[in-house]
Amino acid sequence: MLGAALAIARKDLGLALSGAQGLVQTVLLGLLLIFIMSLSREPGEMSPPLAAAAIFWLATAFGQVLVFNFLYGLEEAEGARLGLLLSPAPAQSVWLGKALAGWVLLFCCQMVFAPAAVAFLGQSVAGSIGMGLVVVAAVDWGLCALGSLLGALSVGRSSRESLLTVILFPLLVPALLAGIRLLETVISGRGMETVGAWTGTVVAFDAVFTAAALVLFSFLYTGEE
Repeated sequence: MLGAALAIARKDLGLALSGAQGLVQTVLLGLLLIFIMSLSREPGEMSPPLAAAAIFWLATAFGQVLVFNFLYGLEEAEGARLGLLLSPAPAQSVWLGKALAGWVLLFCCQMVFAPAAVAFLGQSVAGSIGMGLVVVAAVDWGLCALGSLLGALSVGRSSRESLLTVILFPLLVPALLAGIRLLETVISGRGMETVGAWTGTVVAFDAVFTAAALVLFSFLYTGEE
């Protein structure tokens, strides 16, 4: 399963990065959200770290929808989905490959969102940047595990963007709350006593939706009853 998943991830990343078509819309939307939110503060005023963290994850959440719509639209546009279904690899390898590709693409977008948030929202990072990268990567995996699972649900439907958004966002709330609180701690350098509890939330979210995807994905993607 892992070999097939890596092959799918390499294929998707190659298509996404060859013309940057999987990244441009996501990056532009995220930057637009950050810029618009920055207009709510007075010139020279620093936004609270909690608000900056919330805006960063808001841009990420909307970007995630675009990323997985793009990744699952690749086979639909080219009529190649049947090839994946007929391959000897288990269906879960499709989920894992898409999740890994989405994880890389989303992280690349966040490497643009982060400096933009610092510049537009007037932030200075007081905590550990290494810890911030770990937090972002851990929360991202939960978002991508869930995004890849629900991306299969919207395959082949003309309203897949709205369907994915409506189902996805309520389920993301625990991970986004944990990500906001942990990133606030990194930005402000305060509140370290709460890190353990929010880290537990992220780990539990990642584990639950990774396990759920391994069980449910083949039913959603193949349409089996």
